Amino acid sequence: MSLASKTFLRANTIRAISTQCVCIRQRALASSATSQLLKTGLYDFHVSHGAKMVPFAGYSMPLAYGDVGAGAREVTQCPVGEISFTGPSATEFLEWLTPSALSSLDNFSSTLSVLLNDKGGILDDLIICKHSNDAFYVVTNAGRRTEDLAWFEQKIQEWNSNSAKSSKGKVEMKVMEDWGLVALQGPEAARCLQQHVKDDLTKLLFGQSLYAEVAGVKCHIARGGYTGEDGFEISIPPQDTVKITDLLTNPASGSHAQLTGLGARDSLRLEAGMCLYGHDLNEDITPVEAGLSWVVAKSRRQPGAFIGSETILQQLKDGPTKRRVGFVVEDAPAREGAKIFAANSQEEIGVVTSGIPSPTLSQNIAMGYVQSGHHKKGTEVLIDVRKKLRKATVKTMPFVPTKYWKGPE
Repeated sequence: MSLASKTFLRANTIRAISTQCVCIRQRALASSATSQLLKTGLYDFHVSHGAKMVPFAGYSMPLAYGDVGAGAREVTQCPVGEISFTGPSATEFLEWLTPSALSSLDNFSSTLSVLLNDKGGILDDLIICKHSNDAFYVVTNAGRRTEDLAWFEQKIQEWNSNSAKSSKGKVEMKVMEDWGLVALQGPEAARCLQQHVKDDLTKLLFGQSLYAEVAGVKCHIARGGYTGEDGFEISIPPQDTVKITDLLTNPASGSHAQLTGLGARDSLRLEAGMCLYGHDLNEDITPVEAGLSWVVAKSRRQPGAFIGSETILQQLKDGPTKRRVGFVVEDAPAREGAKIFAANSQEEIGVVTSGIPSPTLSQNIAMGYVQSGHHKKGTEVLIDVRKKLRKATVKTMPFVPTKYWKGPE
């Protein structure tokens, strides 16, 4: 999920670190005669640690580090971006753009949300962290940078020029260029980070954040991530991104965290049932169709309450024509684009959007969209894999239970 870049690792017995760098405007690297790849602020760090670099979302990103990131216990890395919204009417502005109930969100708490177009389609998925009623920190997908910033700028102009909407005051947007966002993920993440932070991290629950010094550097630390494991996303000033990343991965500092790359993300986020924008989400898919109706707060379900509300409210009332579901596939893994057919009539009913062999479950798992009526748990379908119809069963997601820190049991 976001405009920086991140890597994750999940392992049941070791620490995990996800390295992520915002660096939206970095030096470009020629990849062909017609395209340029951007470099994040951690590019040299990745290369010096043996990363295999590949194109991803317009950036040169690490696929794997040696043996880590090539097998079962890996996660990936995706460019993300950080933006701040401030002003007396910041809450109302972001509630106009999204279906989230931000006015009732506690300070220094966050929520997954969606940026919607006029038809209710998902322009991007976001993490919105509320610092106060007039200050928000938002993480978006770097692959959607051009579209997101154009939309934000257009809507801020509309908002600020409308005296009724901005009666409490205007909104300002600041793109946090070149900041680093390092994601530390896994069952030992808290112990790894606690060595370098004075604040008691046992009191920081999933979805909460704080400002704290990491090795003397003031950072924004949010508890969460894109792996289904416990973990943290650490926003770091540009000049200190490499320093903090090195600290968290250097055994000399008492850390045993391991770097991982793109090869690992799909394993962990798909096992956790999480969507990847551009694959499982796009501008023609609504949150109701995507199984994300919960991001549409019940208190916001009124006509005109947010952009795209007409379509969303109609789908909540009547149900969508298609739905995102999970599958377990027999024999061979189904990949993105594989067609889905009804088991009894072999009528085409949908398409796979993501699929992998699950390293944790030793099963082939996938997610995709099917016509409503074929979405219920236990429904048997057929999926075209390598020109052969394979049996598959609709399963509840997440495939692997999440392990978010919600306090001592």
